Amino acid sequence: MTPEELDAWAGVAARRLGVALEPGDVSAILDLAKDAAHGVTRPAAPLTAYLAGMAVGAGRSLADVAADLRATIAESAQPDSSDET
Repeated sequence: MTPEELDAWAGVAARRLGVALEPGDVSAILDLAKDAAHGVTRPAAPLTAYLAGMAVGAGRSLADVAADLRATIAESAQPDSSDET
C-alpha cells in the first residue's frame, strides 16, 4: 500500500467514524507507533496509537500527546537507577 493509498483509507475510515483527520495526522501516528515498537516492544505500537487516540478524543492535541508518549517511551528505555548499588 502506498502512502497515498493509506491516507485515502484513513480518510474513509475517519469519515465512517465521524472524526476528522488533520494533515499530517497519519504520518504522526505511524511515527509514534514506530517509536513505541522500537523503544518498548512491537505490541506497544497499536496500544500506544490507541492511547494517543483516546487522549486526543478527550481534547488534547496530537502534538502534545505524542510528546508525552515519546517521553514515556524514552523513560522506559532508561535503566532503572534503583537497581544500581
